[in-house]
Amino acid sequence: MPAEPALRQRSRILALAAAVPLAVAVADDVRVRRQLHAARRDPLTGLPGRDILASRTASLARAHRGLLHVLVADADGLKAVNDTLGHAAGDTLIATVGHRLGAWAKARGGLAARLGGDEFGVAVLLEPTATLREVTALHQLLAQPADHAGQTLNPAVSIGTARAADLPDVAGASRLLRGADMAMYRVKSGEKPPGYLATRHDAYTPTVHGRRPGRPGTHLALA
Repeated sequence: MPAEPALRQRSRILALAAAVPLAVAVADDVRVRRQLHAARRDPLTGLPGRDILASRTASLARAHRGLLHVLVADADGLKAVNDTLGHAAGDTLIATVGHRLGAWAKARGGLAARLGGDEFGVAVLLEPTATLREVTALHQLLAQPADHAGQTLNPAVSIGTARAADLPDVAGASRLLRGADMAMYRVKSGEKPPGYLATRHDAYTPTVHGRRPGRPGTHLALA
């Protein structure tokens, strides 16, 4: 074989040999990223967790603070469903609420997350004049019956809303979550009507041992 063609062939072989480990490394990196992404999502609802919601809330606050709304939704009666129909029915209830919330938020440029147990959080962009209408429609959507093994489940959900424009500019994601969480509790307890919007007082209500006063709840760390 002439020297020049042999040299070119050897160069191609060396290039291929060098490319193989690189391709394997890239494939491994993609696989690891997918595994990490899946690990950060709730297996029951497919929704991300609190950290991702806080990050998206902060991002939306920087770009669209005037439109940003943060909601906390609580699936009422989950324990009763678990006790009477079994935990599989309770899982169906949670999954149904989570899927509906996720689709609703995505359609409005936002994100839904499972905060834990029967609580969900949402960061979404809404026109301030449409807040009440949108939250009311969401409540009706979440209350639609769901089927579980031929049994009808009737979700009941309490929703609290914090509108970023109603709070000081320094109020970060954790304050918005706290305000929405407190608003949800006021609605759930009957103190305030559905559609109630969190006030500054709600967002800055001190916690008791890291929990919302009046009810054991998820710790919302301060920003």
